[in-house]
Amino acid sequence: MSALAEHRGEGAFATLRRGLRMMPEFRRGLPATFALALVATAGRVVVPIAVQQVIDRGLAGPGGPDLDLVRNVVLACAVVVLLTVVAVYRMNVRLFRTTETALAGLRARAFRHVHDLSVLHQQGQRRGSLVSRVTSDVDQLSTFMQWGGVLGVVSLGQLLVATVVMAVYSWQLTLVVLLCFVPLAIAVRFFAARLAVVYGVVRERVGDVLAAVSESVVGAPTVRAYGIRERTAARLDGAIHRHYRAQVRAQRTTAAVFVSGEFVAAVANVAVVVVGVLLGLGGGLTPGTLVAFLFLVTLFVAPVQTASEVLNEAQNAIAGFRRVLDVLETEPDVRDPAVADPGSARELPHTPLGVRFEHVTFRYAPGARAALQDVDLEIAPRQRVAIVGETGSGKTTFAKLVTRLMDPSEGRVLLAGIPLEQVAFASLRQRVVMVPQDGFLFDATVADNVRYGRPGLTDEDVRTALEELGLGDWVAGLAAGVATRVGQRGESLSAGERQLVAVARAYVADPDLLVLDEATSAVDPATERRLTHALDRLTDGRTTLTIAHRLSTAERADEVLVVDAGRVVQRGSHAELVDALGPYARLHASWRRSSAGEPQPAA
Repeated sequence: MSALAEHRGEGAFATLRRGLRMMPEFRRGLPATFALALVATAGRVVVPIAVQQVIDRGLAGPGGPDLDLVRNVVLACAVVVLLTVVAVYRMNVRLFRTTETALAGLRARAFRHVHDLSVLHQQGQRRGSLVSRVTSDVDQLSTFMQWGGVLGVVSLGQLLVATVVMAVYSWQLTLVVLLCFVPLAIAVRFFAARLAVVYGVVRERVGDVLAAVSESVVGAPTVRAYGIRERTAARLDGAIHRHYRAQVRAQRTTAAVFVSGEFVAAVANVAVVVVGVLLGLGGGLTPGTLVAFLFLVTLFVAPVQTASEVLNEAQNAIAGFRRVLDVLETEPDVRDPAVADPGSARELPHTPLGVRFEHVTFRYAPGARAALQDVDLEIAPRQRVAIVGETGSGKTTFAKLVTRLMDPSEGRVLLAGIPLEQVAFASLRQRVVMVPQDGFLFDATVADNVRYGRPGLTDEDVRTALEELGLGDWVAGLAAGVATRVGQRGESLSAGERQLVAVARAYVADPDLLVLDEATSAVDPATERRLTHALDRLTDGRTTLTIAHRLSTAERADEVLVVDAGRVVQRGSHAELVDALGPYARLHASWRRSSAGEPQPAA
């Protein structure tokens, strides 16, 4: 069962308890913040007490008006109010600082955990939804804790202190007030459950909108190329409209809470006036006490009247909080042994690595067709191996298993005789590097992107590495050399140029095992020549597995693996396989005809 399904029906307090266990920074700041809140709320009842004293003893005392008493009471009241203001200021500052510290830690942990999840898990989630959990869901929680949290803490303290002072003045009137609010207290439980549901939907719809927006932005060239702007806009409009409907449903429930609070507050004020006058006529209540009690009822009612707004923000924030916690509590299906069991983690040797597949089977989902089926083979160190096959044959799955982006469903993969599940991620990522086909770059300079392979390199080191790869003339032709910015996702460079930077990044990383998703499959001939030369330099003396889309790569490999329907059906050198009857000879003949521009035979 997933974390999301497991906690879908949990209450707000259960979510808060679960979250506080993951936010030690917030727990450390709570006691002092609550102490300041108590001082702040206690100061609010000084005014009603001062009013009662001035009326009953200062103005209507047995000896006539006592102006000295009035002056002293007013001065004391002013001092207490001033202390209350200071306490409120300090409480806000502490709460803001504690909240931001805790949420910054939560955001960082959630971001890192998303990266800890396997590629397979990430592919099963919409990226916009994952991004919204680290951004907008945490932002919603921050907004509530800095606004609703302050208001909620002060209101709760104000409610308790006002109740105690009211009970001291008149237990009868206090009972009247509490009886008026009993039905509302019962109704709030229903409203809270309803708000938890509707705001859970709201947070999901926010993720839908972000997913639709990000997909539309990233896919903008395709949208323009195929003239599907209206269809894309309609899809985005649909996501926005669903979010709008969810918000409207949530606000209807919020409005019902607000109206209920207003109605009960009005009834309580009327009841206090009527019962208070009757008690006063019987001699059981002084005029000053009745006036002070009405002030206290206002202090009691105010938190109830703002409860709808606080409840609204609280359920919205808790719905987002629940989504963040669900991500954090999702167990990675590919775990770093250095974290899971530090004592069992092993390091890879700093030598060219041999690869061993022991009866490996992999399925992308339980019960699905096997993407790889019972693969059992060994690749010697320093061998350059090309993996070929038709689309969907399992070539890319092979590469992901070697780099442990995924784990086999059955069997195991070993590097240098060490099972991959025992290799610490730090060692694996240092000694094994994959260069993907798209050559993803970050929005930085050429030098910065190359430095991701080895942090700490200077720009001169980067230029030297590019020269060694035979790319000196190319980088010299860039506007600012290695300081040229590549744009978001490297879009300021061509596809081939992005691959040149990706190859240089792998080169400076100096791995022992290279996994290449054919780098020359979508580039022009001039760039292909550059890339081929750079790749020859990169792969020299290293164990290399290349997902070959162009069979010219297979021609230069030491050995070729032919994958068909998830099985390795042929293995040998290019010369051996091209002369033998089988899938490789057919693939090679088809590729040669395609390269020469000859028509393909009918299916």
